[in-house]
Amino acid sequence: MILALESVFDQCSVAFVDLAGNVIAEQTLTGNRLQTQQILPMIHALMTASSIDWSQLTAIAFNRGPGAFSGIRINTAVAQAIAFAHDVPCLPISSLQAIAQAAFERHQSPHVLALTDARMNQVYAGEYAVSDGIMQLVAGATEHLLDYDSVIDKDLALVGNGATLVNAQLGQSIFADIRPSAVIIAKLGLTLYQQHQSVPAELALPVYLRNNAWKTLAEQQKA
Repeated sequence: MILALESVFDQCSVAFVDLAGNVIAEQTLTGNRLQTQQILPMIHALMTASSIDWSQLTAIAFNRGPGAFSGIRINTAVAQAIAFAHDVPCLPISSLQAIAQAAFERHQSPHVLALTDARMNQVYAGEYAVSDGIMQLVAGATEHLLDYDSVIDKDLALVGNGATLVNAQLGQSIFADIRPSAVIIAKLGLTLYQQHQSVPAELALPVYLRNNAWKTLAEQQKA
């Protein structure tokens, strides 16, 4: 069983998926910032309702960022704590890959630039294309920061809540309403697990892309 966690996209989402890819249990609460109070009770409630025992846990998939600092911190801390407690590995999943995967499954977009608002007049960006049903970074691409109003002149779809903050080409597809749930995180995590790319809890680290992710809101507004 893989436990998947997602709290980066202004939501609290938890899912259990078996190693065949079947969703056993899931719950997503959106539109609030109460993840610290919600995530552990949600995990326990799903386990109770679905008769899941900790002994069935194989790995933990979690959104490792980039994205909202507090959401990434919650995901990482909970994943590490459970992994240490139950001696299971972690499966760190990129938030940008999750956006790209959700866009592929919802809008059949096989080639996208995943964009999420990084504040401070920038977006996090990553170019993804589908391979065997899974969105992967295109060859030579990296996750990086782009300035607001950057011109995107490639023939691909713009997806994620940062898609409207850059300049698209005329007629370019834009899907800004993408909010991947823990089920998407679980699916990508299962792929990593099958490829033997899990990591121990101590190496399950967040990715911020920005060294000053710790800035206060007041400091961010001055930037």
